[in-house]
Formats: sequence, C-alpha cells, structure tokens
Amino acid sequence: MRIQHNISLKNYNTFGIDVKARYFISVSTLLELTSVLQLEDYPNKLMLGGGSNMLLTKDLDALVIHINLKGAKIINEDANHAFVRASAGENWHEFVLWCLDNNFGGLENMSLIPGNVGTSPIQNIGAYGVELKDNFESCEALNRDTLEMEVFKNEDCHFGYRNSIFKNEVKGKYIIISVVFKLTKHTHQLHTNYGAITSQLEYMQIENPTIQDVSHAVIAIRQSKLPDPKKIGNSGSFFKNPVISIEAFEQLKQNFPKAPSYPISDSEVKVPAGWLIETAGFKGKTFGNYGVHNLQALVLVNYGGAKGQDILALSKLIQKTIYRIFNISIEAEVNIL
Repeated sequence: MRIQHNISLKNYNTFGIDVKARYFISVSTLLELTSVLQLEDYPNKLMLGGGSNMLLTKDLDALVIHINLKGAKIINEDANHAFVRASAGENWHEFVLWCLDNNFGGLENMSLIPGNVGTSPIQNIGAYGVELKDNFESCEALNRDTLEMEVFKNEDCHFGYRNSIFKNEVKGKYIIISVVFKLTKHTHQLHTNYGAITSQLEYMQIENPTIQDVSHAVIAIRQSKLPDPKKIGNSGSFFKNPVISIEAFEQLKQNFPKAPSYPISDSEVKVPAGWLIETAGFKGKTFGNYGVHNLQALVLVNYGGAKGQDILALSKLIQKTIYRIFNISIEAEVNIL
C-alpha cells in the first residue's frame, strides 16, 4: 500500500479533465481502506469511484482514495428471486451484463450507464423508466467516523429522483462498500414503453423480447446518441430533468405548444431538460475544445484538453438561459469539485 504524489486524475474521470491529486492511493480491500482512513497525516480525504458523475474544476489538495473493491456473487435466493451482492468497485455495466448472463432481471434498462456499483445508490441512477431503487435491497456502508459497517435498507435510503440520503442527511459520512440487489429469476417484468425501446425492438424484429433483448435495445439507443467517454470526455446527462407543477406546465405550453412532459403525480410533471436545452439553441454548439453534444443536448463534452472551469461556465450559461426563456430552473446532476 503506497501513497503516490501529484497524480493526474485524467484517467480517473470520464470527462477526461486533467487535474492533479496532491496524494493518491487505490484500495482493493476493506482492510486497506480502513487503514488509509486512519492516517492522521492526511486530514483531507476524498473518495473516488468510477469518476463518471463528477466535474473536476481544480487540483485537489487532498488524499484521493480510489475505491477498487471487486466481486459479485449470489448470497441468497428463493423460488422467484436472486439476491446478489456486488462490491463498490465493480463497473456498473459489466455487473449488469453479469446479471443478464445469469438470467437475472431488473437492471437491463440501466445497461451502459457509466460508473461503478458503489456510487449507484448515491445518485439513485436510472434510465428508461427504471431506477436503482426498484431493485435495491440494501447496501453496506463504512462509517467514516467509527470505521464500523452499517446496513442501509431500501427505506433507509430516502430515494428520490437522482437523490438519496447519501446526497443529503449523511453526505460524506459513509463509504458504500457493497450493494445487494433483489433480481427476478424468471417471469421478468419488462419495461419497454419508455423512450424508444419499443421502436428499437421493432427495428430489431423482436416480438417477444427477453431481458437480454431489452438490454441490447437500450445499448443500441444509448450508443446512437450518447458519446463514448473513452472517445469524447463526458459524464452522461449533466442536468436533471426538472419537475414542475401542472399549472406551470400549462403556462409553458402557451408559448411552447409542443413542449413534452411525463406525469409524476396528480400535480406535477417532468419536463425533459434535453428538450429545453435544444429549444434554447445549445444542442451541438461548440466553444473551442468543449461544448454540447450534437446528438444529445443533455450531454456536455470535452473534445480534448478542456478545463473543468470552462465546462462549469458553460453549464451556468445554459442554466441562466433556460430560466430566462422558460422560467424553469434546471439542476446539475453531476458533482462539481
């Protein structure tokens, strides 16, 4: 176990921002993690997972601890469900594929989401009508103060839209070590009515889709409109879809009759942030070596060599413009450091 100095984090964040960590270490076991957390010479410690949901805007004067805990296994099962535990450092998409290889259903709509398993509950990740909370059983988390393991059940996590207790009440107090999912073994409940999944399955000439077919459809859709972080730096969706009242949406439609929405409750709807950004004229707009992706307005991109501060300034410009045109506030989905 060796602490490195002045390490570039370019390969540890999907935006590909080249900032440095004053100190850096990658841990592969719980013992290594607890040992590093007890080092008193490094008062500022920052946890780093897959680096997929962050925008780094400056060098980090801290000990950056890369969580690299690996492993996935079945810990329990009954006639209808398998309970699977995945370690925090497992790549999310590779874990989804592992589940599909075992014919475990529930996560297929979230195929190809970037990042690691450990950060998935923090954000309550989701895609195409499915959220992590729908299959989340529990997670084990290390209390940074006591260095004791604690278990958070689904109801403990206060899941919301791209939100959880780990982003609010206990932010920074715990490190998620592993996550347990409750997945179906057969009679899978498919979610194919959201977005373009149905039309993609029709294009693939599949009439009776399996969970594997749904995954393939989702992957095809995402690859058709989202840039590969290995080729173009990005963090996926940069903004949350705003939720507004039905009254506010009716006012919006007076000026924008074709404005889309998705019902949330009897009193609220979700408006696609991508539509707002595209309608405001930002889709495909470039600012030198960064900009807004030409196929998906929700995605801000680093074409190579961009600074985090540049992308942050662009995001603020977009937020300001959206509010001016639509009187709607949109929030960043990514963590900004």
